[in-house]
Amino acid sequence: MTQNPLLAPVSGLIDYAAVQPAHIVPAIQELLGTARQAVEAAADPTLPAEWEAVVQPLDTASEQLWRAWSVAGHLNAVVNTPELREAYNAALPLVTEFSTWAGLHEGLYRQYQRLRAVPGFEGWDPVRRRIVELALRDFRLSGVELQGEARERYAAISDREAQVAQKFSENVLDAIDAWSLLIDDETRLAGLPADVLQATRQAAQEDGKPGWKLTLKMPCYLPVMQYARDRTLREQMYRAYGTVASEQGDARFDNSSLIEELLALRAEESALLGYGTFAALRLQTRMARDAGEVVAFLRDLATRARPYAERDLAELTAYAAAELGLDILQPWDVAYASERLRETRYAYSEDEIKQYFTEPRVLEGLFQVIETLFNVRLHETEVSRWQADVRGVRVEAPDGALIGHLYLDLYARAGKQSGAWVDSERNRRRLGSRVQTPVVYLTCNFARPGDGKPALLTHDDVITLFHETGHALHALLSEVDEPAASAFASVEWDAIELPSQFMENFCWEWPVVQRLSAHVEHGQPLPRALFDKLVAARNFQSGMQTVRQIEFALFDMLLHDRAQGTSIADALALLQQVRNEVAVLFPPAWHRLPHAFSHLFAGGYGAGYYSYKWAEVLSADAYEAFEEAATQAGEHGTLDAVTGARFRKEVLAVGGARPAAESFQAFRGRAPRIDALLRHSGMVAD
Repeated sequence: MTQNPLLAPVSGLIDYAAVQPAHIVPAIQELLGTARQAVEAAADPTLPAEWEAVVQPLDTASEQLWRAWSVAGHLNAVVNTPELREAYNAALPLVTEFSTWAGLHEGLYRQYQRLRAVPGFEGWDPVRRRIVELALRDFRLSGVELQGEARERYAAISDREAQVAQKFSENVLDAIDAWSLLIDDETRLAGLPADVLQATRQAAQEDGKPGWKLTLKMPCYLPVMQYARDRTLREQMYRAYGTVASEQGDARFDNSSLIEELLALRAEESALLGYGTFAALRLQTRMARDAGEVVAFLRDLATRARPYAERDLAELTAYAAAELGLDILQPWDVAYASERLRETRYAYSEDEIKQYFTEPRVLEGLFQVIETLFNVRLHETEVSRWQADVRGVRVEAPDGALIGHLYLDLYARAGKQSGAWVDSERNRRRLGSRVQTPVVYLTCNFARPGDGKPALLTHDDVITLFHETGHALHALLSEVDEPAASAFASVEWDAIELPSQFMENFCWEWPVVQRLSAHVEHGQPLPRALFDKLVAARNFQSGMQTVRQIEFALFDMLLHDRAQGTSIADALALLQQVRNEVAVLFPPAWHRLPHAFSHLFAGGYGAGYYSYKWAEVLSADAYEAFEEAATQAGEHGTLDAVTGARFRKEVLAVGGARPAAESFQAFRGRAPRIDALLRHSGMVAD
């Protein structure tokens, strides 16, 4: 039998082309056995209470397990075949059981208590002290102090939560993949951009059918909602997307019972651990102190934003009635009418802008921005890949020393989870004189290239790419030598979006956009006049967009700040109450937002969706430092290498080695303020 690529040494790169579903369970079983032995060995009370005797061997043994599991989880998200799903689901309970067992291991808990109690602990390296303190906290939050039936029930809950979240995710993916609409009358597609027409015709041809195949994947769905003149087509697409994975759509993928079960499990888990609600439990590891602080923050922001949202909606409603003949603005009209209003007010369309953002040019410009700000070098390199479109990027110091590897998987396809995200395969770690470099995945769902031309990105796509790159840089530019203090392991969840949202700001800078743009036909960069229109429209409907995000975040926090589980009917009623409080747009009664809300029920953002707005305060304030430096940066504007070096040193390089509030304070010299966010959003008094 050939060697299992998931068992390759952690020091090398994974041979993704060689990974087969059949490799997953045997590798995980073998690595679980090794990790169990390491836990038992580390818990030996006769060991000296020293880092090198307890923590370091445990990290070494568990590192390969978590790397292999990261690879399996990533492949399950981006090439979800029936065989791969079966293998992943077979390994999932094994991994969950191990994680629960390790978190409940009283001997290992006592060993970390011994480390904390050794004379001279206060003189340890600060990063190692923080890791021990966080480990003790996480042991307590993992139920280590539970006994008897409560302990057994906690283990069962943990296992079931993982299974339910995975099934929720599968239902969303399958519901989206299962739905399509074949159009045989091209007049129904009037208004759609040429590249979308070409892609949908090609999709139909690949199925051996005439006409145009529409799907719920974003590169198809969003242009239909923005550009299709056929109102009934927009309504049909809107209903399909708004009922994904619910009883209102394909009943095979209904997530209703899974949502109810997960909420009940989370409430029970919280009670077992001594917390009144799941929100209270989750906020033990956040910057925010409690649910009341989060709710107050969201409601304060809603109070500030709602007048702007009401103005946005009034303008849109009046325009739709006067210019488009839409006397009653329906939800499936909003994106279409908004795009027409944008074109009228600012004399450009997103499709016009898109012609300048070819994917090769955007990547080239993005790399230049990173190199300028953070003094690194990026270039594509050959890697083994899981799909032909995947590319590898080598990140180097100026002297050529390897810093890390980045995998780019940018295009939408069947069997790939929707959305955009970053995850790590391997963290930076120092072993003696050798530094193990990080490996990071960056995944998006952009439209594919077609008709011999490069892929075209909307400006929103460009912002998404910069956003996810910020996450990737947080892992890639870490200078933390211990993986347990890496960004994704220990940065507070409500601060993890700081680097990503920070990077978005550069997409609005003229020197940067010049580097990012080259027209698909003639190669010229975006004209200054068109850029000025883009910037003028930056805060177009920012009020509506802000209250929409607050709606999601407030619903999430209130839903999880309950002592008992919640029925799906009560969850939908709560969502309506939240909308009545903060929203200006109201979907139909049959709309089912929660059923496909993977962030909350499968993506780790349960009781944490507020993090986007919370971190946006941090990111806007951080970017203001670059704006302050811009007056002295000459032609480079905010691409100030000196400020970039400070941001790298105080935020990116330290990962989770210290609390996020301290990192922000070190960079800005003060606590964060909301002023920059309001100014960037155009929500300041005229």
